[in-house]
Amino acid sequence: MRQRTHTLLLPKAREAAARLWGSMGRFAFAPASARPLAALRIGLASVLLVQAALIAPIADELYSRSGIVQGQLLDGAGAIGFPRIGHLVNAFSRLGVAESSVIAGVGALYMLSLGGLLLGWRTRLSAACAWLLHLTLMMTAERTNYGADQFANIFLFYLIFMPSGAALSLDRAFGRAPREPSAAARLGLRVVQLHLCLVYLSSGVEKALGSAWWDGDAMWHSLMLPEYRRFDFSWLAHHAWIAVAAGWLVLLVEIGYPLFIWPRRTRRLWVAATVGLHVGIAVFMRLDVFGAIMSVFTIAAFGVKADPRRARGPSAVARWARRGEA
Repeated sequence: MRQRTHTLLLPKAREAAARLWGSMGRFAFAPASARPLAALRIGLASVLLVQAALIAPIADELYSRSGIVQGQLLDGAGAIGFPRIGHLVNAFSRLGVAESSVIAGVGALYMLSLGGLLLGWRTRLSAACAWLLHLTLMMTAERTNYGADQFANIFLFYLIFMPSGAALSLDRAFGRAPREPSAAARLGLRVVQLHLCLVYLSSGVEKALGSAWWDGDAMWHSLMLPEYRRFDFSWLAHHAWIAVAAGWLVLLVEIGYPLFIWPRRTRRLWVAATVGLHVGIAVFMRLDVFGAIMSVFTIAAFGVKADPRRARGPSAVARWARRGEA
């Protein structure tokens, strides 16, 4: 009896395993359009170009040895072994190139690489240059880094390997990128999507483990601390329930992200809620670059369709002509 039961269950188990494996394969490798990755490329490059333009007037203060952090303190800050502008300054000083010229040159190359990424010109090379130069700037002025810089650097690294130039790019226009949907585009998109789900879930769970986001204290500090404060929210002291509700809403959006961003029925709502959250962060907390970058990530990953466009059927005129020939 046991042998008979085992004989009956084994084929069913194999069939279930095969279906599961097939579903996983389709999830990760089914050919997809590169449009979401192109949206990620264009959005991220645009935000970083704006950030670079804002930083340019104070570049010497941030990256020069005579700036805010001076001399050996600047050279000694940050993790050992990573590229820094100081390394380039030492190398070019032997040729008589001034430090300010090296900083200006790095900044110019960085903006050119972002421009190439934005236009999709030699996309992978542009992404690699932008990532390396962004990392160099981060490591040089590490004390000024925050979440936006770290996320930007990670996703620039992703773009080196993802086929983001296969849509909306000069590479596509010049025939250097494939036009058809690809498994690489699907896999790249899944990496971005799963990364975002882990980020929001871990952030939400970490917030939920404390009491500050449940009782409104975190919202109060976020809006009233001098480094974040843009508007006067002192009136919240008389309407504490608003701060409490806002904290709960943040927890709902972040913890619910991996649950409600995938189903089609709730995807648009969660994309809108997440973008709204980051717009609020940008407007009320002065974290404009962070809010813009995180909004770009969610819109590109879940707001742009990745399914290949279906070939259009014959037009009404063509169908009429065929009937006439028949």
